[in-house]
Amino acid sequence: MSNEIENIVFSRFVKQSIPFEFITIEELYKRCAEGKFDLSIPHRIAFHALIIVFEGESTHRVDFKEEILSPGVILPLTKGQVHAFNKELKVKGVIISFEENFITQNTSDKNIFHFLHIYHTPIIQIGQENLNTITPFLQLLEKVHLETNTNLKSEVVNSAFMTLLFQIKRLSIYQHKTFESQRFKDFIRFKQLITEYYNETHNAKDYAKKLAVSYKYLNDICKEIGHKTAKAFLDSWLLLEIQRNISENQYTSQQIAFKMGFKEHSNFIRFFKKFTGFTPSQFQQKNK
Repeated sequence: MSNEIENIVFSRFVKQSIPFEFITIEELYKRCAEGKFDLSIPHRIAFHALIIVFEGESTHRVDFKEEILSPGVILPLTKGQVHAFNKELKVKGVIISFEENFITQNTSDKNIFHFLHIYHTPIIQIGQENLNTITPFLQLLEKVHLETNTNLKSEVVNSAFMTLLFQIKRLSIYQHKTFESQRFKDFIRFKQLITEYYNETHNAKDYAKKLAVSYKYLNDICKEIGHKTAKAFLDSWLLLEIQRNISENQYTSQQIAFKMGFKEHSNFIRFFKKFTGFTPSQFQQKNK
């Protein structure tokens, strides 16, 4: 990663009347090649996406971890992640990209719960044998997406996409544990608050106050859903965001420390080394 990581906004390769894009993986590779953009170079996305694999095997790097792509694998990609495709096109499938508010702005509270549930799952397996089940919904999305008639297009795409997500959730080989709705919402809100206030506080008790819940309750839902204490979850989020910032090669260590809310640069280095075994500069060299 000797070059700066590019922050890809939705409109970088997309020209659509609505913030929703449906293309094949092959078309994405072709489009990026024409735009002189190398998909295998780590880049940070400013939108959500969903990769659905039908044929072949490959790898996809998401936030410094390698995921295996194979038939029946569905990979949700969320805004802010650093990711990279394989250099060679080895799989067939589709990629759905969209702005989050396009899905959530006119979606019921119950359906947002299911949307968030899927988009807080690292990788989903529905099995190759179940791909035919979701094909009709993909065909409908593709058809409506290509239509020039914009009358109610946004509403139809929104509805069809949510139905696709419901089917994916139903078919998932890894049966998602069903969490009580309010507890899950509070957990997601905790994550959202971290993204808003991480440069102000690294104290999990402060986030419990912002949520207007007890620290014990916050700790309990983090253990149940995130499999970590609230403090450990907060630390893991901070660490990942620091790694993303370092990988962008746009900021000095001192700038990242200040940006991430560390009062002292030495505390920032100590925090990073505690969890990685490397100093920020060593991590940067290691990942070039």
